[in-house]
Formats: sequence, structure tokens, C-alpha cells
Amino acid sequence: MQGEKQKTVQADLLLLLVALIWGFGFVAQRAGMEHVGPYTYNGIRFLLGGLCLLPLTFSTHRDGRADMVPGLSPLKAGLPAGIILFAGASLQQVGLLYTTAGKAGFITGLYVIFVPVLGLLLGQRTGIGTWIGALLATAGMYLLSVQADFSINRGDLLVLLGAVFWAVHVLLLGYLSPRTCPVRLAMIQFLLCGLFSLLVALAIESTTVQAIADAAVPILYGGVCSVGIGYTLQVVAQRRAHPAHAAILLSLEAVFAAVGGWWLLAEVFSVRGLTGCGLMLGGMLLSQLYPLLQTKEP
Repeated sequence: MQGEKQKTVQADLLLLLVALIWGFGFVAQRAGMEHVGPYTYNGIRFLLGGLCLLPLTFSTHRDGRADMVPGLSPLKAGLPAGIILFAGASLQQVGLLYTTAGKAGFITGLYVIFVPVLGLLLGQRTGIGTWIGALLATAGMYLLSVQADFSINRGDLLVLLGAVFWAVHVLLLGYLSPRTCPVRLAMIQFLLCGLFSLLVALAIESTTVQAIADAAVPILYGGVCSVGIGYTLQVVAQRRAHPAHAAILLSLEAVFAAVGGWWLLAEVFSVRGLTGCGLMLGGMLLSQLYPLLQTKEP
């Protein structure tokens, strides 16, 4: 019993580390674009991230887990996942040209509310907690992003559209993952997203080797840490973590994005913005935790 509890605590600490890595990833994404364009940044970081998953891929192949899942080949499954990932990542990255890392972190986190709402289109049921969470998050989004003249920051809108694609991506992975090796699927979608991004970068951006070198640290963080290490730790941790713990800890990604933006980029929230962030975080947590609490009732 003590050993199981210790493993659960270790899993929770790993998920907290994942949230921190991903939250500070928004800072790296903004910092990288001081030197290179959004598609160049995404292209290199996702290729790096995909390559970082090679050891995990070999591990699943060696112990036979990759062969235990019949169905789609990882390449066939990875193509649609890579396309949706490319759309979401592109909208987020371009949006970060016009908004702050902290705001982007909270707005991106709204995907956890969009998932059950979009799931209705697939015949999935959702509870009252999702709708209350959605109302809280909508009020928070209004306070955070809508200005006095009722206009919305272009960057916030792009990141919000990106969050919709992140939600579609989650639903798609929910369908594809049981039908193929999830680790190989992840690696292929990251590599394809990187390839698509570089193709767009070659078409519309002008990048020099020196610019890439100047952006090396943010690119390495985004690729190796956010994509490679972050995903690997999530896979390891969620084998042991309690679902409620995982929901709470991973939602802290938005908080770490705000802290990182304040600490490293001198970003500051107004009282109105902080209130909006609080409502959005509350909505995210409610939408995830309410179903888990309901299942515990006799």
C-alpha cells in the first residue's frame, strides 16, 4: 500500500513538472519569434520533438507493446492527426505574435471545455459541470480579451481558434490511439507537423542560419523539452496518476505560462485580466472534475 502511494505521489510530481514545462513553453515560443518566423519555429521544434520520441518508440517495440494494438498503421493514423496538429499549432504560434504568453496559456487551456462540447456532435453525452464550466470560462474570456469597444485582440482570437483545433485533436486521438501504437502515432504526427510547418516557412518566410542559431535555445526548449520530454513524462506519469489529480495538475499549465511570462518577459495582467484568468481556470477545472466526482457518488 505504501509503495502504491509513493508511486502515485511520484506520478503527481511528474505531471506537475509536465505542466511547468508546457507552461514555460509559451515563453519559449514568444522568445523564439524574436529571431525566426512562426512556421520556422514550429517546423524545427516539432521535428526535434518527434525525433526525441525515437527512444520511447524503440522501447515499446522491444517489449512488444507496439504489436499488441491491431488496426490502423501508425502512418495512416498519423496523417490526419498531423494535419489537425499543424492547424492548431500554427494558429497558436501566429497568435503569439500579437498576444502575451500568459494570455495564450489560459486561452489555449479552454480546449478542455471545447472537447466535451464538440463531443456532442459525435453523440457523446456531457454533464451539467461542462456547461457551468463553459459559462465561467466564457465570462473569463470576456474579461481577459474583450476590450472597451467590444473588440477582441487578434492574437487572442487566433489562439482561441487554435484551442478549438486542439480539442478536435484530442477527440481524434481518442479515436485513433486504441487502434494503433500511441507512441508511434505521436512521433509521426509531430514529424508531419514539423514538415508541414517547414514547407509553409519556405514559401512565406525568409530565414537565415544565423537567425536559427540566435533562436536555438527557445527552439531546443520547445522541441526537446515541451514536445519530447513533456510528452514522454506525461505517458509515464498517467499510467499511475489518479484522473482527478491529472486534471488539476495539467490545468496548472496556464498558471505556469502566466508566471513565466511575468518573470521572463515582464508581462503584467490587469486586475480585470487576473479575474478573467481565475474564472477561466475555475471553468477548466470544473468541466474536468465534475464528471469524476459524479462517478464516486453511490
